Amino acid sequence: MKRRIMAICIAACMASGLLTGVTVQAEEGANKYEDPITVDVFASEANYQGMQAGWFGKMVKDKFNMELNIIAPNVAGGGDTLFQTRSAAGDLGDLIICNTSNGILAQLVKAGLVQDMTDLLKDAQYVTQYSDAIESMKDLSGAEGIFAIPTEVSSNSPTTPSQGLEPGYAPYIRWDVYEEIGCPEINNTDELLDVLKQMQEAHPTSDSGNKVYAISLFSDWDRNMMTLARNITCMYGYDEAGITLLANDGSEVQSPIADDSIYRKGLEFLYKANQMGLVDPDSTTQNYDTMYQKMQDGAVLFSFWSWMGQGAYNTTEHTAEGKGFKMVPVKDMKIGVGGCKMLGYQEIGVMIGSNAEDPQRLADFIDWLYSPEGVMASQASGNSSACGPEGLTWELKDGKPVLTEFGQKALGGSEVNVPDEWGGGAWKEGVCALNITFVNTLDPNPETNEPYMYTLWNSTIEDNKTKLDEDWTAVTGAVSAMEYLENNDMLEVAPGDSYVTPDEDSQISNLRTQCGASLTDYSWRIVFSEDDDQFNTLYKEMQDTVEGLNFKDVFEYDKERALEKAKAREEVVELYNKAE
Repeated sequence: MKRRIMAICIAACMASGLLTGVTVQAEEGANKYEDPITVDVFASEANYQGMQAGWFGKMVKDKFNMELNIIAPNVAGGGDTLFQTRSAAGDLGDLIICNTSNGILAQLVKAGLVQDMTDLLKDAQYVTQYSDAIESMKDLSGAEGIFAIPTEVSSNSPTTPSQGLEPGYAPYIRWDVYEEIGCPEINNTDELLDVLKQMQEAHPTSDSGNKVYAISLFSDWDRNMMTLARNITCMYGYDEAGITLLANDGSEVQSPIADDSIYRKGLEFLYKANQMGLVDPDSTTQNYDTMYQKMQDGAVLFSFWSWMGQGAYNTTEHTAEGKGFKMVPVKDMKIGVGGCKMLGYQEIGVMIGSNAEDPQRLADFIDWLYSPEGVMASQASGNSSACGPEGLTWELKDGKPVLTEFGQKALGGSEVNVPDEWGGGAWKEGVCALNITFVNTLDPNPETNEPYMYTLWNSTIEDNKTKLDEDWTAVTGAVSAMEYLENNDMLEVAPGDSYVTPDEDSQISNLRTQCGASLTDYSWRIVFSEDDDQFNTLYKEMQDTVEGLNFKDVFEYDKERALEKAKAREEVVELYNKAE
């Protein structure tokens, strides 16, 4: 009731031109926090380094009288080296958002690099709603107190898919070209390749006139195995767990080098594609950015992730014409998706550095990041996320959230500038650079009673229908990819556990690195084999070589961890059911 009365008062003042929401925030921030400060944020997931700019930077400045200086290992280079260097210097950052697995959180606590937030959060309004998740994460610190807060927390069931309308891993193809060839039914990956062959022949040139290939590869993200071969395993209900492949239902832990492994199926898919002339010959040398530019040009017909093809090619103009990427049903697939995490994603934690100038202010900021306003603002980073601040990108109409005209343009990919009173500059430049999901955007926003994820709003679903969507629905009979998969029993949900890998012996880490490098190198050579005989010869050579690197020791270690993860999935489901 107090909130309603205040809203009425503010609305009246705004109508009379006496104040704006932005002005109120600025005054509140300056009054509560008199001295302006700059906060060094060590953000392991950030892809931008420097001062947080634009509309999000202004929100933080207005509310907390502070600026965020983002320190991003992804950009600065060095990765773990930068982490180790700053840790050794005794000052990782004022605010720290980084990996806590493999004993890292306990090491940070023991080294005195992070501080106990128990007293700092005693008056917190929002983050304490996730007390079970916070309590569960205490075990990782090796000490009493709250030293880290998990990310991706959720109030949903662990068996509720954590994706919205689209799964992460699934076969996405240029639907308009698929329609050109008559939308033939696809029962398995061999038939998928046949369809891609027909599509490539029917559509041989890109929008700019370049040669079209069905599939284009890159190696940037390879680690323990070839990522794009591994992605095929995710379409059959498995995912990587160390150097193993764990079934989403916990029924099996596979070796990627076994004769009948699901990983071999991924290699065979790419090998057959290359034999059929479907693979871009630049695949062995290009990086992700080059591949993505080709996809934007319409020179690639297949996407390994929902967000990749759609993000590159599904512009407002293309989808209005019925052009773009949509999921194609492959009947024998069991698409793997992760469930919501009621105990959070504990491998990435939020911490306050021991040398922070104003730890209470940082604790208040953390609490805000888990608030409805903070979630909507800090997680506005893509089309499956939140959408930004109320009043700028969205508003309430008849008690329901709807995108504003500005929001439709900004979130639709248009290059738009933010009004000066919201910070000015380009919309994209002002997006929160932390690149973290604090609260699962599938969770309901208590202030709107609809999900934080704006693509799931009733108003958005109705307004966003395009010719491409209508064409896809006409063939599949579903409104979304997730609806189709659920209706056709093609979805395998891995319950949202919060398992964190324990501290491991450096020898195991080194062996995994060596085995992973060899396995990846051979995988690429296998995919580009000249014929079946060379494929089989190289596969056997890969097995022998990797086994010679003590692969068995690493596999047995990782298998034990994978089984622990499977057990954690069972336990979190039991915990949720008891709470219900």
